Amino acid sequence: MEPDFWHERWETSRIGFHLDVVNPWLVHHWPALCVNSDNRVFVPMCGKSLDMLWLLEQGYRVTGVEISRIAVEAFFSENRLEPLIETTGRFTRWRYEELEVLCGDFFDLDKADLGHLDAVYDRAALIAMPPVMRPRYAAHLDTLTNRQTRALLIALNYNQLEMAGPPFSVSADEVNRLFSKNYVIECLASTDVLEKNAKFRDSGLTLLREEIYCLTRREDKSRS
Repeated sequence: MEPDFWHERWETSRIGFHLDVVNPWLVHHWPALCVNSDNRVFVPMCGKSLDMLWLLEQGYRVTGVEISRIAVEAFFSENRLEPLIETTGRFTRWRYEELEVLCGDFFDLDKADLGHLDAVYDRAALIAMPPVMRPRYAAHLDTLTNRQTRALLIALNYNQLEMAGPPFSVSADEVNRLFSKNYVIECLASTDVLEKNAKFRDSGLTLLREEIYCLTRREDKSRS
């Protein structure tokens, strides 16, 4: 979706995608990545997710990127964190201890903005993209990572004809098309979650699966 779409969502508080708790799939499946606790985790399109605080509490250095200043301000104010704020290039950095959020467009990021990334946590980025944007997202993410980077990806799988996104449906086949060139993909879980999500039932869905993937980068001697 275009930036104006997400700015409008945050301005009008249409943020049904936000969870008021830490995502239980993150807690349960994160150990599968085997990422050392002092490593850097990147959270694309992070919103005001509490998942970033959970990762920080586990000892990780956390970097998120979020296009909406409203979301970034809410994250720090609602969690009573006092950030150091500075503008660097196209981004405003909000930093608190070992956590920082870059306010700006994901597609403007380069490696210099992020440094060395050990892991990626994507709960809300890929499924926020319509089909035409997903290859661009996967390709740009690839430019930001390195041969050691691992990722935990959470996707939704449903009949797209029954409901318009976002969040959009992303099938296992599409995950493979987008990432299998550079990653070994393991599906850690595929769970029917329709009964727990009344808003999706009310939208007309007859099936909703939440699917969790571990992505491990294939060996590539040309990357550093």
